[in-house]
Amino acid sequence: MLSPVSDDFRPLSVVLAGGGTAGHVEPAMAVADALRELDPSVRITALGTERGLETRLVPDRGYDLELIVPVPLPRRLTGDLIRLPVRVRRAVRQTRAVFDNVEADVVIGFGGYVALPAYLAARRGPLRRRRIPVVIHEANARAGLANRVGARGAQRVLSAVSDSGLRRAEVVGVPVRGSITSLDRTALRHEARAHYGFDDDALVLLVFGGSQGAVSLNNAVSAAANDLAAAGVSVLHAHGPKNSVELPGRTPGAEPDAPRYVALPYLDRMDLAYAAADIAVCRSGAMTVAEVSAVGLPAIYVPLPIGNGEQRLNALPVVDAGGGVIVADRDLTGETLARMVIEIMADSDRLAAMTSAAALSGHPDAARQVAQVALDVAREQRSQKRSTPR
Repeated sequence: MLSPVSDDFRPLSVVLAGGGTAGHVEPAMAVADALRELDPSVRITALGTERGLETRLVPDRGYDLELIVPVPLPRRLTGDLIRLPVRVRRAVRQTRAVFDNVEADVVIGFGGYVALPAYLAARRGPLRRRRIPVVIHEANARAGLANRVGARGAQRVLSAVSDSGLRRAEVVGVPVRGSITSLDRTALRHEARAHYGFDDDALVLLVFGGSQGAVSLNNAVSAAANDLAAAGVSVLHAHGPKNSVELPGRTPGAEPDAPRYVALPYLDRMDLAYAAADIAVCRSGAMTVAEVSAVGLPAIYVPLPIGNGEQRLNALPVVDAGGGVIVADRDLTGETLARMVIEIMADSDRLAAMTSAAALSGHPDAARQVAQVALDVAREQRSQKRSTPR
């Protein structure tokens, strides 16, 4: 029978708990890439559920995925709340089995459906000989319930912004994939403009509302189309795969010299979209704000008008630094949007200042910082194990 491999020779094993939505999965994958850069031998395992985006995103990025039952946290007294304890116990058992199988040295939690079971499973249970250290990253301006619970016993707590509601939180920003943080918008500008059919000297507005689009953004931008065209502003508009855009009074091909309005269901090359644009109109989810500021693109942020107001708080640090402005969804009309965009585009000094401020407020090294913290915690844990008498 083979004896277990000594910790001195076994690669570090990191478990990422951040399934469910892109806002949880994308930061986890950015940290996974950074871990590999810092330590190519590291073993990386992602936790997820069968109904989350991670079932596609994680394997596509080349990482191992282990599935557990989802543990959504109901906000009201429903059947789901009554079933919650049973579901949590089952998820914790499944997660502990994953930890044992991969010999986890550290857990990095990003919130979401799989985070709470991971935090509970990492604690010293009745049959566990050791506790697995936890590093938490909170991407939103207001911490979710799972991360608030997990932070109480975490070794390190990291956050995108200050005042996230988590004690001892260290501000590092939101982890963003390397293809975005390394983007040189100026160098890629000509290629990006050619890709979408814009002139090199065009003024380009980028509009996107997340993977599914945003109806209120679509309505406002299409209503503003004629005013934007009259001011010489071209538009690159990702309206969402289930939506369409109608431009009033504009017949395709009837005005060959008019600024282009490029409407697409989605953008499969966000790097080119960011490089082609001078300013963006977008929501202010944590990942959106992180990417837009990381590439130094000024933006008009329109927070999603649901939840506890965290989208507005996500954008505030960038706005306060001068890299963007906020307009409430209820106030977004074609007239309002056209006026704001045209005023900014017409003032080259203001646009340049906003561009610089957006870049300075970004955190392009967030993924590397989170990865380094996790590796440090894992190595410290191993060191303590070696020095503890058996």
